[in-house]
Amino acid sequence: MSDLKLRVISAAILGPAVLAIAYVGGLWFFALVLVAAVLFQHEWFSITGTSDKSAPAILGYAALVAACVLYAWSYPFLAIALVGGGALAVYLVGGMSQPARWGAEGIIYSGLALLSLMASRLGDIGLVFVFFLLIVVWATDICAYFVGRFLGGPKLWKRVSPNKTWSGALGGLFFAVLFGVGFAAVFGQTDLLRWGGLAVVLSIVSQAGDLMESAIKRRFDVKDSSGLIPGHGGIMDRVDGLVAAAIMAAALGLSFGGDLANPIAGLSLT
Repeated sequence: MSDLKLRVISAAILGPAVLAIAYVGGLWFFALVLVAAVLFQHEWFSITGTSDKSAPAILGYAALVAACVLYAWSYPFLAIALVGGGALAVYLVGGMSQPARWGAEGIIYSGLALLSLMASRLGDIGLVFVFFLLIVVWATDICAYFVGRFLGGPKLWKRVSPNKTWSGALGGLFFAVLFGVGFAAVFGQTDLLRWGGLAVVLSIVSQAGDLMESAIKRRFDVKDSSGLIPGHGGIMDRVDGLVAAAIMAAALGLSFGGDLANPIAGLSLT
């Protein structure tokens, strides 16, 4: 219960702050996402064995900042190319070693997450969509935790995450769809079946992102990515599901006709 109280207090402080900045949007939201991406990359480097003061780390951070600036200046192709180029530079400068490979993969993951989250706030539907995304991911995480604790049952993937259960995963999915569709309805969206289908996909992907981070931490024998957020661990521990869901939303939007400047438009949510 002590850990739960810390989680609740931290969430009560950070949650409204994130929502407020998402509501304001613009450079404030871009700055928030960039800070989160840099911290995410810092924790990734720390876990996988790249020193913060090393040349690969400095190149990686520079690539994230430059990609953010280019995307904000409406150069999405160059921003994505810079993420790829930054990953390649990290790998080569790191001597093509195993830590360098992990570092390069981290640049790609955090870079795509950065650009996807920036894209999620753009366009006419941007405000509604970014709130929807946050609600779906948060509902998945919170409700999976409590449903799993209450119902118990078979483990989801015991070797990677011993505490997660199938009941929690399905409970998180159910409530994510319920809250996501409810939010869309309250804010005047009419194609609720499309919003519900998207909620299903994003909830599943967010849980997959959570499991992936758990697998990485287990691979490197780390409990939390850091101690930055009381009760939650680090940024990676807190946004693992969000970044995976944001990347999937952008990928789906692109596959259905959206462009790099506004991939979410391809989801045809309006």
